Amino acid sequence: MSEPVEKALTFEIERDGDTTTIKCHGRLVSGTAQELYEEGKKVIPGTKKVILDLADLTYVDSMGLGVLVRLYVHARQEKSELQLLHLGKQLRNLLKLTNLLSVFAQAESHGINIA
Repeated sequence: MSEPVEKALTFEIERDGDTTTIKCHGRLVSGTAQELYEEGKKVIPGTKKVILDLADLTYVDSMGLGVLVRLYVHARQEKSELQLLHLGKQLRNLLKLTNLLSVFAQAESHGINIA
């Protein structure tokens, strides 16, 4: 019997007034990351705050990391705030390795909050 394959990326989008929360589950990797970007890009205009809840992400690769950066840039262009919540150990380490943790930490005053 083969090992169960870890689920691909799924996410739910919840709107509450001026805030949209995107709860991500699974793996944010090449092949799944673009869908998150496309959906995130759709909800940013007209939303004051977009929260990416990353508590249930099990793995993020470089493509997934790129999507987080692209969503941040798009949010800034649209005068929206982007928050990254519940960074797991693997993602936090990836951000440190790529020197993006300090960039995201400095960006807190520009709309990225790391909790």
